[in-house]
Amino acid sequence: MTTPSAADGARPAPPTGRAPSPAAAPDAATTDTATTDINHESLLRLRGIGKNFGPVQALTDINLDIPAGQVTAIVGDNGAGKSTLIKTVSGIWQPDHGQIFWMGRPVHLHTPKDASDLGIATVYQDLALADNLDIVQNMYLGREIVRHWLLDEIDMELDAKRTLSDLSVVSVRSIRQPVGSLSGGQRQAVAVAKAVMQEAKLVIMDEPTAALGVTQTKTVLDLIGRLASRNIAVLLISHNLNEVMGVADRVAVLYLGKLAAVGPASQFDIQVIVDLMTTGASSRLAAEPAKPAEPAKPAELTEPGEAVQAGTADTAGPGAPHTGAAAPGDVPSGRPREH
Repeated sequence: MTTPSAADGARPAPPTGRAPSPAAAPDAATTDTATTDINHESLLRLRGIGKNFGPVQALTDINLDIPAGQVTAIVGDNGAGKSTLIKTVSGIWQPDHGQIFWMGRPVHLHTPKDASDLGIATVYQDLALADNLDIVQNMYLGREIVRHWLLDEIDMELDAKRTLSDLSVVSVRSIRQPVGSLSGGQRQAVAVAKAVMQEAKLVIMDEPTAALGVTQTKTVLDLIGRLASRNIAVLLISHNLNEVMGVADRVAVLYLGKLAAVGPASQFDIQVIVDLMTTGASSRLAAEPAKPAEPAKPAELTEPGEAVQAGTADTAGPGAPHTGAAAPGDVPSGRPREH
């Protein structure tokens, strides 16, 4: 088994500004790679991803771009497929359909190590930290620095301090204190710093603020912003829509294993997201007026360089989120509109 590594390509160029990029069409990876993301290169692309467990279809035809240097939030109700999606990207489960592209190259992730070797790090809700070990030991667990058959404690401690300092994590009393004595926000910071130390290009965070207090939540959200400012892509899974709207550049809404909508966070509001999460469609989203300055075009076309997702009637105007569910009067998703 040969899996492309992160060393096969250079880190994408730093983004200019924090303006979110539009979603790509399902076939953009093969037909229009030059124009899909003008301001941000897509680090990870999912095309037609499907996953089933026996008769249960957990994911259906997921097409999603994750740009470098941006926070992409995945939201959806319980059972919408969020955990299945991140476990597929993390190499825990293999997709039954579709293709994963990493830095423009098709890859097959058979194990979590395959994903880690590419630069994909996942911080799960349980954090996977050892409470009885200190911060340095946790950050280097499984990849300790050894010199002359002995652990190089000094180098590991210096590297851990430097990484925490770069992420502005200053609330810990000592990097030699046991992780079990840390608060929830501090534990999240250690888990993220561990991912950064492994030179992750994409950090997936599963419900990072669950069960945290207000102060600790702010610490984690600030940390997410600092990751994006370092040109690291962040894939955020969260049920807290207020936090999502405060930190995300792009939002993708899952409904019963399908992508209901994806687009810049500025084009969504909480009510629209709730509608999409609960019904798979939103009349408010479909009724958004087009920008008057744009010349008349056929309904299924957007601005040059953008492409409408399959089965989408994109009548909300340029820059509006692409919905994967049909609005009233539209033909079902996956079929072309008849004129």
